[in-house]
Amino acid sequence: MTAKDLLHRMPEALDVEAAGDTKAVIQYELSEPVYHVLDAGTVRTVDGRAEAPDLTVTIGDDDLLALFKGKLNPMTAFMTGRVRVGGDVALAQRLVKLFDQEKLASLG
Repeated sequence: MTAKDLLHRMPEALDVEAAGDTKAVIQYELSEPVYHVLDAGTVRTVDGRAEAPDLTVTIGDDDLLALFKGKLNPMTAFMTGRVRVGGDVALAQRLVKLFDQEKLASLG
């Protein structure tokens, strides 16, 4: 499974209660850019680049897959520069909690 494929499957792992009324656009800068549109308990995946994302996550495809499989710690990835974020840092910190980690790990 590619990083892009995994991002397309992420809606399956959304924790609706944790997402609550969150409304945001999250851009993932990968070899093939993808973005998520979160809207009050739903998430839609779109190929390409969003016009004005609230958060941009820049990460290598292999590192994204490792994060979702639990083989790469998000804080370690951030501190070592393997993942970079721009925009709403508070949203970036909440992002991990919006998705069921066990479901994410099982997707890949």
